[in-house]
Amino acid sequence: MNQRQLFLRHLAQTSPAPLALEIVKAEGSRIRDIGGKEYIDLISGISVCNIGHRHPRVLAAINKQLEQYLHLMVYGELIETPQVAYAKYLCDHLPPSLNSVYFTNSGAEATEGAMKLAKRCTGRTQIIAFNKSYHGSTQGALSIIGDEYWRNAFRPLLPDILHLEYNSLSDLSNIGEKTACVIAETLQAERGVIIPTKEWMQELRQKCNNTGALLVLDEIQAGFGRTGTLWGFEQWDMIPDIVLLGKALGGGMPLGAFISDIKLMRTLTENPVLGHITTFGGHPVSCAAGLAGMKVIIEENLMNGVEGKEKLFRELLHHPKIKAFRAMGLLMSLEFESFEENKSVIDKCIAGGVLTDWFLFAPQCMRIAPPLNISEDDIRKSCAIIIDSIS
Repeated sequence: MNQRQLFLRHLAQTSPAPLALEIVKAEGSRIRDIGGKEYIDLISGISVCNIGHRHPRVLAAINKQLEQYLHLMVYGELIETPQVAYAKYLCDHLPPSLNSVYFTNSGAEATEGAMKLAKRCTGRTQIIAFNKSYHGSTQGALSIIGDEYWRNAFRPLLPDILHLEYNSLSDLSNIGEKTACVIAETLQAERGVIIPTKEWMQELRQKCNNTGALLVLDEIQAGFGRTGTLWGFEQWDMIPDIVLLGKALGGGMPLGAFISDIKLMRTLTENPVLGHITTFGGHPVSCAAGLAGMKVIIEENLMNGVEGKEKLFRELLHHPKIKAFRAMGLLMSLEFESFEENKSVIDKCIAGGVLTDWFLFAPQCMRIAPPLNISEDDIRKSCAIIIDSIS
């Protein structure tokens, strides 16, 4: 059997039609398949590779950590320097109230931890989320996913979940004294990049303040410079009680985190002890890689170029079949008439050497989320291929 046949036979499949490209090399904004064909990566592993693939500083950090130790002990028992160093660096670049980091393996696990933390801190059970939002697909995260199509097949899910309409001021009146937390994305990524108003985000913060509900902001796709600021919530002039991180957090390695104030986090340490636990969360190699990757974003000033690169994409991507172009930094969406039309364009892009895909809740929209350090030359080349694929 060839690799494709083995892939389809022995790896559990997530859909009936995977891309099934056999990739042998990735470097910067380019990936190469087994036949030697090169692709410009416009999705960054779904906003994971914000600094591109195999950045030299990340590889050096991984190699250094490999010489010291890999897994030692279940998370939280031993002092592991990569965890401590990364947690401090994160907190140094967050508001003072976000000062305690719980590392997980993924963004979905960060969601799970935040839901538990909110219930534990408030003594309440109701969790509010929003229609067409995505926070992961484990059982708890699935309970708050914003679309019944994905929830229905796995019911019963968690009780006392309420879904509201994102960016609706009137819906915020449903937040009350029974609400443990409200979980919202900084912008709705999988809906095709839907950006809330500043007024709505600030009113959401105020409503949580008034009712004692905790505000959890999901920065899993929006964080680490993708929107043009280090954290998306900076653009709304408000601070969450808990922030969720993942994807780019690991610099290309698996890593997630939920971050809050230490006074809240301490509620997970007793009654019961080990109120939240993970074996591999905060793996030392992942933390070393993530710290190196975050330092690249900040020390190489990658955020400074985001606005200009977004503008260049906007200038180059004009076509009558593009119904809408939505963007917040380098998280962009091209909307077409239908999924069928979008999928046809995506397939032609891939054939032409540009890797892109669609959004979970907006299949008619093409995802564009390249590495922050993509070159202007690659932007121009990829946009030319997209326009040619549409035409």
